[in-house]
Amino acid sequence: MDIKAEDLKILFSEDQIQTKIKEIAAELNTLYGSEEVYAICVLKGAVFFAIDLVKHLNMPLKMEFIRLSSYGSGFASSGKVNAVDISLPDLNGKNVLIIEDIIDTGLTAKFLMDFMHCNFKTKSTKFCSLLDKKITRKTDIEPDYYGFEIDNKFVVGYGLDYEGYYRNLKYIGYVEEK
Repeated sequence: MDIKAEDLKILFSEDQIQTKIKEIAAELNTLYGSEEVYAICVLKGAVFFAIDLVKHLNMPLKMEFIRLSSYGSGFASSGKVNAVDISLPDLNGKNVLIIEDIIDTGLTAKFLMDFMHCNFKTKSTKFCSLLDKKITRKTDIEPDYYGFEIDNKFVVGYGLDYEGYYRNLKYIGYVEEK
C-alpha cells in the first residue's frame, strides 16, 4: 500500500499536538526545577517534537542528537535496531531526557535505555515519547512521559514518515486500511 496525501485522515491536529507538548513541558519543568538536563533527540522522527518541547523547558539544557532506526521500508518495524550515529558526551552524573517520536514495539527504546545504563551512570534517565503504541509492544519498556496513546495505525506527519515522506506535515495523520 502506498500512502497518498489525499488519503490521509487527521489523528491529531497541530493545536492538539502543541497543547499536549505544553502539558508535558510543565511536568518536566516541575520534575527538574533548575537542574541541568541533557535532552537527547532521536533522529530523524523526533526532531519536530524535541524542538517544540525544549522551547517550553525552563531549566539549563543541552541538546544532543542520535540516530537510530528500526524501520526499513514499509509499515512495520524491521525488528532490528540500527545505531546509525550514537556518539554522546560524558553523561555521568547528568539528568538525561531521551526524546522520541513513537514507542511502537519498544525495541528502539529498550536498546537506547540499555545503552545508557551500560555506558553511563546518569543522575536520572527519563524517556519521553510523543506517541505510545502499547498495542504493538514487544518489550516491557514504558515511557516516563508521553503525549498520546494510539492504536495500531501507521501514522505519518510531524516528523513521522513513510519512506522519508510526510515528515513535514503539521499534524499526525493515518490512512484507513481498506
